[in-house]
Amino acid sequence: MSTIPLPFTAPRRRPPTPGDQRTDLWLSGGLFVAAVVSSWLGQIAGYFGEDTPGLGWALAYAAAVTVPLALRRRYPATVLVIVAIAYFAGVTFHITDMYIGQVALFIALYTVGAWLDDRRRATIVRVLVVIAMFVWLLVTTFQAAVDPSDEGLSRAGAFSPFAAFMVIQFMVNIAYFGGAYYLGDHAYAAALARTALEERTAELERERELTTAQAVALDRVRIARELHDVVAHHVSAMGVQAGAARTVLERNPDAARAALTGVEASARYALDEMRHLLETLRTPDADAPGSSTLHLSALPELIAHANANGLPTTYTVVGEPFEPTEFVQVNLYRIAQESLTNARRHGGPGATADVRLRYDHDAIELEVANTGRVRLQHPAGLGLVGMRERASASGGTLHVGPRPRGGFLVRVRIPVAVPVPA
Repeated sequence: MSTIPLPFTAPRRRPPTPGDQRTDLWLSGGLFVAAVVSSWLGQIAGYFGEDTPGLGWALAYAAAVTVPLALRRRYPATVLVIVAIAYFAGVTFHITDMYIGQVALFIALYTVGAWLDDRRRATIVRVLVVIAMFVWLLVTTFQAAVDPSDEGLSRAGAFSPFAAFMVIQFMVNIAYFGGAYYLGDHAYAAALARTALEERTAELERERELTTAQAVALDRVRIARELHDVVAHHVSAMGVQAGAARTVLERNPDAARAALTGVEASARYALDEMRHLLETLRTPDADAPGSSTLHLSALPELIAHANANGLPTTYTVVGEPFEPTEFVQVNLYRIAQESLTNARRHGGPGATADVRLRYDHDAIELEVANTGRVRLQHPAGLGLVGMRERASASGGTLHVGPRPRGGFLVRVRIPVAVPVPA
């Protein structure tokens, strides 16, 4: 079977927000005013003498080099090309602004590196602008070097003042363009990392909400299982006792009274367990789920209760007893309780049961077998589902099914770590 590869999606930074665009608009306006003032002051200072263009050209230059920055995050490559062309033209035609154009070009070059998601295009555009700048610088240097006039710096000597000035120009431009290039790439990488962190935070928040919902659902299942164990066991016993009282009510009132006393006792015990469970749920600092006062030491009382309610039951302990965890003890007790409840409910008249608790060197095994008829539920009822959940939660396995010689068998085996005597 062939598989179709999924298309690779390159990471992208978040698009500019309205706040970012307002910031760019203010930046563009501020630089435009600064460029106009700088050009006006340059004309007064007479930087280029008679070659100085009029103020109209200075205004056009200021607009061309600063106004596009208002859209620098939306169209970074286009803005860089426009600003670079305007800057080169301004320097070539002796516009008297000396600094604001450099600031605008730096910002435009930085923006391409920081905001253009097409990294190949970002690299090509910036490299082409830098190459054009250095070609232009070489041309102007060559023109100044071959200028026959005597104006300007001296060219005399192996390393003349003119040569020193040109070296400074190249060093400044390398730092200028290299800084804009590096800072743009660094800002883009930081933005991607920030976006990834925000996505991961949102994902963790969704996972936390899902985990919380799952915990609530599991707690509901646990509550339902506990209520089922309590109610099913005692109500079934109450049914047997009430039936016995009905059959002997007229000919043996004392026996009927004793059976009704048993019904009353079972009802009180069931209410006490339900009250204990509800108090556990209502108490903020209640014990962890699964904690209970029920232990394997209470199995003899459970066997006695089964015998007293019409299900003759034997109890055998095999092996050297040890103390497993409280969680394991509660689950084994509940499995035994549910198994005896099912035996009494479905085994029919004359059914008997046998409970065996085996302690091995690496596991503890509970086996509840009963005689009588077998009644399988399809699908499995809550009792069998609860027993499987308890066995699985304890790390064990559960086997349930009819016995070959008749009756029903429930066997659960849970691996445990036996404490080594000191």
